Amino acid sequence: MDLSFLSTYACPIIVGICLCTGFILKNLIPSTKLNKFIPLIMGVLGTGLSIWINKANITPEVILTGLFSGLASTGLYEAFRNVIEAAKNKNKETV
Repeated sequence: MDLSFLSTYACPIIVGICLCTGFILKNLIPSTKLNKFIPLIMGVLGTGLSIWINKANITPEVILTGLFSGLASTGLYEAFRNVIEAAKNKNKETV
């Protein structure tokens, strides 16, 4: 199944705001109970931002853009975290 069409619904501004907000939540409140709700929070935040950016013109495309961008930020965070951990492990091996 080709899901590449979803990339047209990614909004870099929403992804960035959600990525930063999720990072702050994860590090400000280090709780496993909160961690499982971060994707939900980012989806809701992304949807709200998308509606705000589109001046309250609520269409399925606006909702999809918000949800996709908010949830993409959680995946982007995980990718960054893996890259940083790999770099740390590589530095430990060379020392």
